[in-house]
Amino acid sequence: MHCFYLKLNHRVSIFYPQCKKCVGAAVMETVRTRFAPSPTGFLHIGGLRTALFSYLFARQHSGTFILRIEDTDRSRFVGEALEDIVHSLKWLGIQWEEGPDIGGPFGPYMQSERTELYRTYAEKLIHSGNAYRCYCTPERLAVLRKEREKLGLDTGYDRRCRNLTEDQKEQHEKAQDTSVIRLKAPLEGETVFDDLIRGRIVTNNGLLDDLVLLKSDGFPTYHLANVVDDHRMEISHVIRGEEWISSTPRHMILYRAFGWEPPEFAHVPIILAPGGGKLSKRHGATMVKEFVERGYLGEAVLNFIALLGWSLDDKTELFSMSDLMREFDITRVNKSAAVFSYEKLDWFNGVYIRKKSPQELYELVYPYLEKDGIITSENGIQKEYLLRILPLVRERLKLLSEITDRVWFFFDDRFEIKDANALIPKKLSSKDAVRILHLATEKLDAVDPFHDTQIETAMRDLVNKLTLKVGQVFMTLRVAITGTKVSPGLFETMRVLGKERVLSRIKSAIEILRKLKLFNT
Repeated sequence: MHCFYLKLNHRVSIFYPQCKKCVGAAVMETVRTRFAPSPTGFLHIGGLRTALFSYLFARQHSGTFILRIEDTDRSRFVGEALEDIVHSLKWLGIQWEEGPDIGGPFGPYMQSERTELYRTYAEKLIHSGNAYRCYCTPERLAVLRKEREKLGLDTGYDRRCRNLTEDQKEQHEKAQDTSVIRLKAPLEGETVFDDLIRGRIVTNNGLLDDLVLLKSDGFPTYHLANVVDDHRMEISHVIRGEEWISSTPRHMILYRAFGWEPPEFAHVPIILAPGGGKLSKRHGATMVKEFVERGYLGEAVLNFIALLGWSLDDKTELFSMSDLMREFDITRVNKSAAVFSYEKLDWFNGVYIRKKSPQELYELVYPYLEKDGIITSENGIQKEYLLRILPLVRERLKLLSEITDRVWFFFDDRFEIKDANALIPKKLSSKDAVRILHLATEKLDAVDPFHDTQIETAMRDLVNKLTLKVGQVFMTLRVAITGTKVSPGLFETMRVLGKERVLSRIKSAIEILRKLKLFNT
């Protein structure tokens, strides 16, 4: 295992007994990671990967994984989002030791239930001289933004209220002017932090603005709540998307202002769409619930997203959750963006579908068959029939939602030959097709038992007797009994359909060809 040894205030970040530096260190840290989504929408696949990496890191080091809901943005709150987040994580196999649904020693785990705490800490920053009240109106800030844009300047706040006199502050308070609390960012120097993936990151403090910590409605911004909660919940490692790199210097300043030791940070790469750019709905599913609805398996998505930005080597592709817990190494996460490939995900899904037993697959596809009306009510006869069908279609199945397209012709009330011309072999006539089907009827009627081997022997004898190409004979038969040119193995399909149904469908196909011939005469 690769050892990364980082010392911060004489504390070892990760302890490996085989590492001489680690053995000589004074204190071993307890690893505590968290996933802290905002319920402003359904969980994105990128967020799920971040949760996975954070979960794996905790598990690998016998640590604790925490679920925290950052729901302080009440204007964008989506009621169903919390349930979606919980369901999505469990679908992937991610379990937490502390969270809003199970509690824990550092609760509550919903930020909307901790607002008084944030107000207290915001006031502490004012008293320590690290924050100040800003009374600027939204109208003034909008004008300021436009003016700075015209001058080609950044649109950050101009710090007008940073150095108000006590008399000016008193006047605002007497007038009961609405205010926010802003961070008093340092104007000079640099802020430095070590990222476990990207190394040392240095930011010029002159580029940082005085961001809002507490809004006028009393709710905190992400930055204040995030830092307060990570400290109070004793988070040791913050693993999040690289879009938060620019916020980390501000968070480091907040930790310093409070006199707290910051956690260690690891910023994972963004996920790009095929061909580059942001992954969006026009490329396909992006929300976890969409992947579930389309029939992806949790273990397939787990395997796929684990390899978006991380790898064990250049050859191993299949990983179970236990494999990932054993092999995951945060230092092997790439700095460069990962590209999302729906084609690769489909491949993974197909691999895991083929690992399912007929019984397991039956349980997985049943909801789709019921929704599409293939199954109207569960009964023993239908289940037994489907259990014989599923091994035939499993090899070609990439999504569970494709099941109806793969099995519809096995059911008489769905069966239909939509294109009569498909019954006629290439370079032959409808008369030739009728002859093929007539002779096939004779051969198949004599097959007993009606099993794959006996059916195949009879049909190959038929090909020899007709002195035609195998493809010409078998395609006519395939269309006659399945209504389509694409189906599972012909002989296996006949066996599952049964002799009576096969002969009945061939008879119907002959009638269709005769009508077609009369029509074309």
